[in-house]
Amino acid sequence: MNRSQILMHASLHAASLPRPSRAPTARLSISWANSESEVREAQALRYEVFAVEMGARLASPKHAPAGLDIDLFDAYCEHLLVRTEGDDGEPGAVIGTYRVLTPAAAKRAGGLYSDTEFDLTRLRALRPRIAEIGRSCVHADHRSGSAIMALWGALAAFMARNGLDTVIGCASVSMRDGGHVAASLWRQIAAQHLAPIDCQVRPRLPLPIAHLRQDLVVEAPALIRGYLRCGAKLMGEPAWDPDFNTADLPLLLRTADLPARFRRVTG
Repeated sequence: MNRSQILMHASLHAASLPRPSRAPTARLSISWANSESEVREAQALRYEVFAVEMGARLASPKHAPAGLDIDLFDAYCEHLLVRTEGDDGEPGAVIGTYRVLTPAAAKRAGGLYSDTEFDLTRLRALRPRIAEIGRSCVHADHRSGSAIMALWGALAAFMARNGLDTVIGCASVSMRDGGHVAASLWRQIAAQHLAPIDCQVRPRLPLPIAHLRQDLVVEAPALIRGYLRCGAKLMGEPAWDPDFNTADLPLLLRTADLPARFRRVTG
């Protein structure tokens, strides 16, 4: 596999993002980062969304440049980029990103990012075919759906090229209200979308669901709704991420469950 084929990361730290204001539709292009400077563009967008917009406390490595979201998994990941495209066809700013961690890269990294948040013992048999996605985010001006569609289409094609059939990661829900919305959302989603017992995982730092309200009628963030429409399953109770102040819902998606429009991309 060449560099453009081996893409990776973890935690599907898909932020619970606010609804966007209407913005002009931009032409978009999608590619994989092939230089350190392009990875830095993705990390700068992540910092803007996670730290500035969401207020996350990012634990970047010592001596890391300011204004970037960097963690120890980035060096093992390939980074998928969505850019705006100018009238002249030239690529513009990065407005969306995913990072992807393949099984081979996860071995080099010493495990999946999700291993730090969940006990994944029951997924042992699936690991050779799992791609872990994470740190997904889209700029506030471009959350109408086209950027996410572009990311998902490219990810589906990558999975097919590399013989992988399962995606895992975490969708994050803000805990600014103390966690009641997250606990209620967990209860709603689990009622219809819970994975079979052999694909369930346990959080290492659980959200204290028993001490939170679970009866609120809440709407799932757009990104989570999109995952569920694509056939994603909830693998268990959410973990609490104190740095991001989020509840992380562990999700699993098999490519066979993707809607036809994504499977056509892989053909």
